[in-house]
Amino acid sequence: MKTAFITGAASGIGLATAKALYAQGWQLGLADINEAGLRELTLGWDEQRIHCYALDVRDAEQCRQVIGCFAGDHEQQLRLLFNCAGILQVDRFENISAERHQQIIDINVTGVMNCCLAAFPYLRHTSGSLVINMSSASATYGIPMFASYSASKFAVSGLTEALDLEWEEYGIRVVDVMPPFVSSPMLNAQERSAPVIDKLGVNLYPEDVADVVLQQIEKPRTHRAVSLQFKLGWALSQILPRAVLGKVLRLLSR
Repeated sequence: MKTAFITGAASGIGLATAKALYAQGWQLGLADINEAGLRELTLGWDEQRIHCYALDVRDAEQCRQVIGCFAGDHEQQLRLLFNCAGILQVDRFENISAERHQQIIDINVTGVMNCCLAAFPYLRHTSGSLVINMSSASATYGIPMFASYSASKFAVSGLTEALDLEWEEYGIRVVDVMPPFVSSPMLNAQERSAPVIDKLGVNLYPEDVADVVLQQIEKPRTHRAVSLQFKLGWALSQILPRAVLGKVLRLLSR
């Protein structure tokens, strides 16, 4: 049974992935803190194949209840968990409040952990189960004006690697996707830009990342870079000294 649970499904990459999987016939659990918007966006979809939920991924008990409800309606099976919920604020580190930094970590990191814990019992009992986490090119080297966001994505990258090894005995793959800047509501709503964005540009759309999510489903790879530009950058990052990467980022951030 092709069952998928997607967080952050009311916009951007989460919504684009939901559309792509729906077109392929998946049974979908779609969750977002904006449940009303999610239901409006999925009007006309087959109600037998989708279930919409209000979910704040920071709440571990709510994650357990919602994911359990979806899996319970599908013979306790969960083939795919896509942890897509996330937030961003582009600005100098000192201009962002401590509360906002904490919120970024709570949603982008703790939210992923909460959903992985909640989904584990159902992933464990589903053949070929898979977790896909939303990482970022920002997990390659810390990006100025993305400090806490970069930190959160480094954490997601580390969690992905650890769980991919740890859950191997249960037949669960844990992977991520690593896009650079995406023209999504999250990025487009920012009040500030950053020099690195101005220099590199925003050349991806949510649908481009959704296509890579589909590639991960078909052929999982622990880290999968998105876009030709970043694939090259990611390959170089694996062989170049970090000091060189730091110099490149320093130039791009001026």
